[in-house]
Amino acid sequence: MSTAQALVVVRDLKKYFPLRRGLLRKPDWVRAVDGVSFTIQEGETLGLVGESGCGKTTTGRCLLRLIEPTAGEVYFDGVDVLRLPPRQMRAMRRHMQIIFQDPYASLNPRMTVQEIIEEPLCIHRVGTAAERRARVREVLEEVGLPADALARYPHEFSGGQRQRIAIARALALRPRFIVADEPVSALDVSIQAQIVNLLQDLQQRYRLTYLFISHGLALLGHLATRIGVMYLGKLVEIAPTETLYRRPLHPYTQALLQAVPEPDPDARPQRLPLRGELPSPLHPPSGCRFHTRCPFAMTECREAEPPLKEVEPGHGVACFLV
Repeated sequence: MSTAQALVVVRDLKKYFPLRRGLLRKPDWVRAVDGVSFTIQEGETLGLVGESGCGKTTTGRCLLRLIEPTAGEVYFDGVDVLRLPPRQMRAMRRHMQIIFQDPYASLNPRMTVQEIIEEPLCIHRVGTAAERRARVREVLEEVGLPADALARYPHEFSGGQRQRIAIARALALRPRFIVADEPVSALDVSIQAQIVNLLQDLQQRYRLTYLFISHGLALLGHLATRIGVMYLGKLVEIAPTETLYRRPLHPYTQALLQAVPEPDPDARPQRLPLRGELPSPLHPPSGCRFHTRCPFAMTECREAEPPLKEVEPGHGVACFLV
């Protein structure tokens, strides 16, 4: 994949979590992320999709060094983020922010909205107290909340309003890159569209770059410029959104697309029969990690791991069938 003009470049990113099994035994390793590579161009949205446990959230947090990767490279605007010393990494965080999945857990219940949004400004010593208060009021208006919300506490708001507060906090430092970790999955369906529209409006207004993490493709079809599909810590397919919907090549991507609800009640979409449950990342299958559930698996799939290869410009897939 081309890295020209990319704001974010990820190369062979790995995150293994140790799982100890006694004092005298060597630890096993949970391979949450295992050799993931992709780029994100400035101003675009890369969607990252997969089942629970596939490593997409861990990938997003590794990019921001909220979790320290085991190996790999992460470049932000040409700077190797993983090699930055603590002081420089702290300065870099002004440009890289995150919106967490659960607005009920990500906001401090003991802090007012004013304090929550102002906190990153205080940490980075941005402006005077008056300038910080003005910035808080400005960003609160941008996310569609009234000024009288500043003196209130998180428990006084609905889920959608809390997520707007979380978005305001992420915007306070005027970042260039935001990891949105399933920001609407904990919200009512009636509220999800409002939050998605807000994120799109903010992106157009400030030329924000998003890594948008989701467990389903239906939402990403309306939001993402490109989509990457993860399975058991591996990126199995990545393509422009329109290409992925029109010509999915990996069997797992095809299965995810067929799971998207069909608006036509008379339509009878064919379902790709996936076998069994998602294997454990502690002991992933040999070869292609999807072969235990793939209806097209061959002997080669059990013995060798398919590389992610570019089959057309911008469209990569890891499958021996292609």
